[in-house]
Amino acid sequence: MSDAQTSSPFATRTIAVLLTIAIVSFGAVMVLAGWAPELRDRDHAGDHPFSTSALGFNGIVQLLEDQGYPVEVSRLEQRLGNRDWGVMVVTVSPWGMSRKLEETHLLPTTLIVLPKWVGQTDPFNARRQRDTRFMAASGLNDLLGRLDIEGEIGRIDVQGRTETPFGGMALKPDLKMQVIRSETLVPIIGAGDGMLLGKFDDREVYVLADPDMLNTFGLAERENARFAVQLMDWLRYDESEPIIFDATLHGFVRSANLLQMVFDIPFIGATLAALASAFLLGWAALVRFGPTAREGRVIALGKQALVDNSAGLFTMARRETRMAPGYLAMVRRRVARDIAAPKTMTEAQLSALFDRLGPEEQSGKTFSQIESGLRGPSASREELMTRARDLYRWRRDILRRSTHERK
Repeated sequence: MSDAQTSSPFATRTIAVLLTIAIVSFGAVMVLAGWAPELRDRDHAGDHPFSTSALGFNGIVQLLEDQGYPVEVSRLEQRLGNRDWGVMVVTVSPWGMSRKLEETHLLPTTLIVLPKWVGQTDPFNARRQRDTRFMAASGLNDLLGRLDIEGEIGRIDVQGRTETPFGGMALKPDLKMQVIRSETLVPIIGAGDGMLLGKFDDREVYVLADPDMLNTFGLAERENARFAVQLMDWLRYDESEPIIFDATLHGFVRSANLLQMVFDIPFIGATLAALASAFLLGWAALVRFGPTAREGRVIALGKQALVDNSAGLFTMARRETRMAPGYLAMVRRRVARDIAAPKTMTEAQLSALFDRLGPEEQSGKTFSQIESGLRGPSASREELMTRARDLYRWRRDILRRSTHERK
């Protein structure tokens, strides 16, 4: 088989570039697969905490954050029914929440914000709402039933001043103020013949009737914004208690992602160890494997095959360490022939002659010093190789110096 057929078709640099591109591309695909849901834009028109539209509640989130309040938007369903700390704000949508509300057990302290408006998403800008109008009172009354509230929704004229637990305020909802008329809720903030804010008698779950007190459109009025901030202060037990806006009821649920889990505590340590092991295995494979091995005969011929077979026999017989005296005698004969030494010289005379030729350059050992370590069997293969290598280098140096001197 020719060298052209057995040599590698790619240069080392080409292989390195291809591997680098493959590794970087694979890593990019894995990152995008794991974090694509997090990178997706969630600012769509609607009455949820990610929305910046008129009916959305991202405005109150940003307002509280700017004031230094501990605010977060929750995408974990278990936070609704299993948390030890924090005020949960649940903004209710007009559509698609009936079954979710029935299945959800709200823990204290929770503020439920009822809907008031319905509208359509602008087809030219998904972040904006258009054609907003009052939600039908019958639909809101059905929603109250889903929340186990016996009562009805009313809409009254905007009052000049509304008394609250934190002082009188000139609240300004859009067009009409939405209130609840109910005997099952304890009134906290009354308005006309109903209540703007009520509370369940048996638990700390509050109901805000008019969302204009918290949504982005309503916060354009300074008094409404002041009411929203003071309401959050009134609901909290401590200034360090977080304010949590739920987004799961609107469909923004964070699902379990294996790719994110392996790069998060407590799995990050095992992940780094696995990546390091993979790198070391790849490096070992890269260093170990060289050019493509040539395809040989099933039964090899020639001197190399004879040498390999003989070496294999010595290894199988475990007689490698006993080869030192034979190797010494062979090298002595070859050097004597190379320098044309008289055949009548004894081993002692040859050793003296070889010492006069000079030492081995790297170790500085003379022939006699090297010879003393090869007269008997070696203790191990490593020791045999070390001493045989010294003798080989000595012979090479002697022949090179002899050739140079003749020139």
